[in-house]
Amino acid sequence: MPVATFAGASVMLAMSASAARSVRRDLDLGRADSALQQLSTVLARTPSDAEAHNLRCRVYYEERQWDEAIADCQAATLLDPGNSDDHLWLGRAYGQKAANIASRLAAYKLARKVASEFQEAVRLDPGNAAALSDLGEFDVSAPFVAGGGLIRAQAVLEQLRTANPDDALILQARIAEGKKDFAAAEADYRAAIAQAKNPANAWLDMASFYLREGRQDDAVAAAYNGAALDHQHGPALVRAATDLCQADRDPRTAIRWLSEYLDSQAESEDAPAFAVHAQLARLLENQGDAQAAQQQLAEVHALASGYQVPPPHSSARAGR
Repeated sequence: MPVATFAGASVMLAMSASAARSVRRDLDLGRADSALQQLSTVLARTPSDAEAHNLRCRVYYEERQWDEAIADCQAATLLDPGNSDDHLWLGRAYGQKAANIASRLAAYKLARKVASEFQEAVRLDPGNAAALSDLGEFDVSAPFVAGGGLIRAQAVLEQLRTANPDDALILQARIAEGKKDFAAAEADYRAAIAQAKNPANAWLDMASFYLREGRQDDAVAAAYNGAALDHQHGPALVRAATDLCQADRDPRTAIRWLSEYLDSQAESEDAPAFAVHAQLARLLENQGDAQAAQQQLAEVHALASGYQVPPPHSSARAGR
């Protein structure tokens, strides 16, 4: 079993494989309270367990409890400083807190920490495509004074081409957007769709691009294309439904897609079930079905009593 250092002491990473599988299953099914209960038991016995801290960080991240997520991911990186994914998740938690605080100065300070953690994740594992993608997206979105910038994004792009060519095309499109070359960006998104192993997500990346450009009709068409290609009724359906909501179009289809996801065998940490129930509740309430909305909210509370419900149209997984 691997050894790490925490507060100057050598410790064992003690979480059993079966316990980790159980928690990961809860993560995929959106059973936050169950996952937290299991992790509390593990950490009460072995507070120096880096994997348990990482997993609890991710549960809190799903619940939008940013301070708690940061604390656990910080503990994970101290316990296992050479773990690329621990630094990636800490960067994500910092990023979500930065996106949800009013103080611009505090957000800038957090943004520097986001950049530092993403960069460390890439340094530790240059082939970590998720870390490269998140770092590249950060560099496109954040100003130079906050640690970002298009020049830095271009350097990340060169690394990402090797790690994941599909993701590299999406980052290339985002860089073109940053340069205001929207025709080149659209061409890159189309190239990504043609090349992608999973074209459903590539279509939904294009839908997001169209929404940023105020092209609602094109965004809706792209969302429909993406949903049609998600034969497993997985997280892509949730992304497509969210796009319809952001475009203020076709709420009944959005309700159907969210319901199909919840009824599928493809639930994932990328689209926590309790968050989807909350989204479905809002749509049902807007359609005048208060009773069905309350049933969905009861499901939210049963799965994740600590969930911080976001405002309408808020992204629950920015940075991923």
